[in-house]
Amino acid sequence: MKKLLILTLAICLSAFSVNANEVNQQKGIPSNAPKMTDVEKAKKESHFDQKLGLTDEQKQQAKELRVKSFEKIKPIMTQLKAKEQEVRMIKNSKLAPQAQQEKLNTLYADIKVLRKEAHDIRIQNMKDFESILTADQKKTLKEMKKEGKKHYKKRCPNKKCKQQNLK
Repeated sequence: MKKLLILTLAICLSAFSVNANEVNQQKGIPSNAPKMTDVEKAKKESHFDQKLGLTDEQKQQAKELRVKSFEKIKPIMTQLKAKEQEVRMIKNSKLAPQAQQEKLNTLYADIKVLRKEAHDIRIQNMKDFESILTADQKKTLKEMKKEGKKHYKKRCPNKKCKQQNLK
């Protein structure tokens, strides 16, 4: 009976938090994660396109690739967010530590699989994008990636930025 009550409570809390996030988004209140505005995205995209020297045709192809990739990854990211929410709920529940850990281990395994799927989609998208580039553009992209890695290592020398708050 207690388990049923806890499960019901967890479902109610989950529904409430999802509803609260939707209400906040409708009111224009930002969520926890800072998101890039459309203007910032366009500026970043434009800078990227200029640095690579993409033609209008390549820009159109790249846009189509991004849209396809987004459509593939969107359901995975939705599942991932739901699993991460479940992890937070279980951590805050009053389940026995052993039962809690068993459920968490199952969820962590599911999250790992979903992240791998998302990663594979991103890698395939990058390969597809690189296939529309010329040899010179590929060299430029390679250099841009090196610069990005250097910048990342400066910001996150111990890779602490990358760690999730799940474990």
